[in-house]
Amino acid sequence: MTGRDEPADQPGADGRTPEAGSPKPPEATGVDLARVALRAAKEQARARGAAAQQKKQARRGGGLRSGARSDGRDPLALGSAINRLITERGWETPAAVGGVMGRWPQIVGDDLAKHCVPLRYDDDPAARVLTVSCDSTAWATQLRLLAPQLVARLNADLGQGTVRMIKVVGPGGPERRFGPLRAPGSKGPGDTYG
Repeated sequence: MTGRDEPADQPGADGRTPEAGSPKPPEATGVDLARVALRAAKEQARARGAAAQQKKQARRGGGLRSGARSDGRDPLALGSAINRLITERGWETPAAVGGVMGRWPQIVGDDLAKHCVPLRYDDDPAARVLTVSCDSTAWATQLRLLAPQLVARLNADLGQGTVRMIKVVGPGGPERRFGPLRAPGSKGPGDTYG
């Protein structure tokens, strides 16, 4: 018999005699008591540490900080941030058309790109016109003939209905200059006729 075992007919520590049919609750030993005390101390320390961390962040004016795992507060890569901004603002079509202006030689070919340059895009839903400037009337005529095929190619690249029409602008005439001698009240060389 060990020092822990008591005979059934002797009273226990509480003064009552244990009954023969009821199971005796196990007594906590020193090691078990130490584990329970350690667990309670760790929980209290964790709670104090979390409270101190929140106080420190509140003093700095920061609020909660991102931890080891990624969440919505983490910094984004530049490309991701720009794509997110374009999507949030609804700039998909203007950005795509801007990309067309940057890739113009790949879309129309090198020969045409040397002589024709896109100027602007009118993104009004009723118009959706791409204005292209050519350096000679011959290239302007060539582009006017190729316009339906070019519209189809642009819409395949950008999405259906993005470009409805291509407006071709030929070379402008020479700049009109005022001569040294003018009639009083004259508006320039354009007012001579009619």
